[in-house]
Amino acid sequence: MVRTALLTLWVLALGAPAALAAPGHDGGEGTFGPADDKVVTNAGFLVIAGFPVLIAVLSLLYHVTEKRRQGRLAAAKARAARADQRGGW
Repeated sequence: MVRTALLTLWVLALGAPAALAAPGHDGGEGTFGPADDKVVTNAGFLVIAGFPVLIAVLSLLYHVTEKRRQGRLAAAKARAARADQRGGW
């Protein structure tokens, strides 16, 4: 655990200068381009619309997996009930 923590700190320390060094002077401009009011507003709208979509998709995924789990439990219960009636192995 200590060895992993030290290795992590060492890698982060070596990577910090490269992350902070800008390849040429870009005037604070990001990779997308100049961040004017329209770009910032559209990004905000995407975030506002993205969270409900993410929650809906994850909820649907949870519902599907929960339905499958309940089906497996019901099938196991039915198999156990049939085995008790038959008196088999």
